[in-house]
Amino acid sequence: MLKPQSSPTRDLRNLDGMWQFALDSEVGEQPWTSPLPTQRQAPVPASYNDLYVDRGIRDHVGDAWYQREIHIPRGWKDDRVFVRLDAACHKGSVYLDDQYVGEHQGGYLPFEFDITDRITPGTSHRLTVAVNNELSRTTIPPGTTEMGPSGKKTVQYHHDFYNYSGLHRSAWLYAAPETRVTDVTVRTDRAGADGIVTYMVETTGSANVTLTLRNEDGKVVATGAGTQGTLRIENVNLWQPGAAYLYVLTIELHDDAGELMDTYSVNVGVRTVEVVGTKLLINGEPFYFTGYGMHEDHDVRGKGHDNAHLVNDMALLKWTGANSFRTSHYPYAEEVLDYADRHGIIVIDETAAVGINLGVTGGLTGIGKEATFTPETFGDETREAHAQHIRELIARDKNHPSVVMWSIANEPASNEDGAREYFEPLVNLARELDPTRPLTYAIVMMANHDNDKIADLFDVLSINRYWGWYVFMDDLPLAEAMLEQDLRGWVERFGKPIMMTEYGADTLDGLHAADGTPWTEEFQRDIFDVYHRVFDRIPEFIGEQVWNFADFRTVPAIHRIGARNKKGVFTRDRNPKLAAHTLRERWLKNGNHKPTDSTPSPPPNPALGHIISAMRARAAA
Repeated sequence: MLKPQSSPTRDLRNLDGMWQFALDSEVGEQPWTSPLPTQRQAPVPASYNDLYVDRGIRDHVGDAWYQREIHIPRGWKDDRVFVRLDAACHKGSVYLDDQYVGEHQGGYLPFEFDITDRITPGTSHRLTVAVNNELSRTTIPPGTTEMGPSGKKTVQYHHDFYNYSGLHRSAWLYAAPETRVTDVTVRTDRAGADGIVTYMVETTGSANVTLTLRNEDGKVVATGAGTQGTLRIENVNLWQPGAAYLYVLTIELHDDAGELMDTYSVNVGVRTVEVVGTKLLINGEPFYFTGYGMHEDHDVRGKGHDNAHLVNDMALLKWTGANSFRTSHYPYAEEVLDYADRHGIIVIDETAAVGINLGVTGGLTGIGKEATFTPETFGDETREAHAQHIRELIARDKNHPSVVMWSIANEPASNEDGAREYFEPLVNLARELDPTRPLTYAIVMMANHDNDKIADLFDVLSINRYWGWYVFMDDLPLAEAMLEQDLRGWVERFGKPIMMTEYGADTLDGLHAADGTPWTEEFQRDIFDVYHRVFDRIPEFIGEQVWNFADFRTVPAIHRIGARNKKGVFTRDRNPKLAAHTLRERWLKNGNHKPTDSTPSPPPNPALGHIISAMRARAAA
């Protein structure tokens, strides 16, 4: 889906600001047919949960209603008019005046509706949006919504971050011509010193299509015509990690008389990404990931996008020497990817398929109460919702040069029967939609190189591990040995590049101990030292992304102080812990290149391979 933009043929109105806001318990059966009966206002974009001193609003499950007046300019009378929401978590239903317009399931991707036949240019209309945060076994992410004994709805989910809801991203009203550009796909390659840009343009109606490619100085470097073709850039300036260069491709539609009908522009970064052997290559050079799993999570705003927070987070990422991040565990606002494009930050773009794993109820034993992949749990309907999410994600983000890999799930039950039948069609779909980028998935702790059933389908193995935190917290030397044996097992069986997409330890900022006991800042530093020694001894290892960039809100639990996951190397208000300085020293020294360690690995210990089996056997007994 193309991001709306202003151009000589298009007009764009931002609908951010204060909207009237009410919960479903405060309105009648058809609240869109009249002004909401409330004086409460909510800002857009923002989550609504933390805005008010009201636990009933914070923990509300069900519909929340947003409403405002929109004004249709008189000059739009000859155009098609659209209302677009960049996100409504997790389901958005749109009403205009007294009429239902449409709905969209999935909380982290945009949707829009053509309202041309429902409006009158030069007048005002009432726009109402219902946002619903309920989850089920057939939503992405999945969960269960239940009615408690008191009659209050609750939602249970399998992911360890708070189920924020609301209009998290911008809302728009825009006008575009009847005959217009509806989609653009750009793919890039190199031929010696030249760049190759292949394009595909989709339009409504019939038009003559011309294309102009300009460099950052505004100079025309290539031109083309038609809905498909190839442009060649002599002596191309490549888009590089840490050194972005963006060309601008402008598409114009003309009628037979030469009159301009529509124009749309996209940024183009010329770069290549491929997996060769056990390396991931960007522009033919091995790339080593350093960075974080992150969250869209801040005080008060929750998951609401904010450009000031974006700039500050990216500045802190750069301060630590990181070159990348994963959009854990959902697609981020497109403004985040625009920023990464402009600044040469590498992105692993992840779907919202987190929690497709009922084995998490069994902890690290992986023995859950129910099998994950069955018609009654996660079956055909879930997979189709997952497939639709992949379609929408790739449609939105396919032209961003910063995105070098798709992650189609976080910590699924890849060790369980039925995993291959569930995931193989999704892998095939993603490759069909975008054959240019590698695929990965983040591998859960209980899935190992012996029992994982889908790793061979993917290009890069992204491994999440917590040796030394959830397991062997009291014995870091043993955790180090287990980690190394674990990672080498993946290399030996699959012969693919491997990276770590989660590692770390919960850390209470300001808590210190000379002996580095758990929860102290020193312990977090020591955990990182353990992992980094192992990473540096494995030639096939291509990257390290810490969990997490910053502390984030989650559900209250005995091990979640203040309902916060404290694994961040920054606090939730972005103050650095000791580990941030440790990472900064390591990453600034090595840049995009893999560190090496001449320290020999300890000799293999056959007993280590039986430890997890023994743990599982004891748990089952």
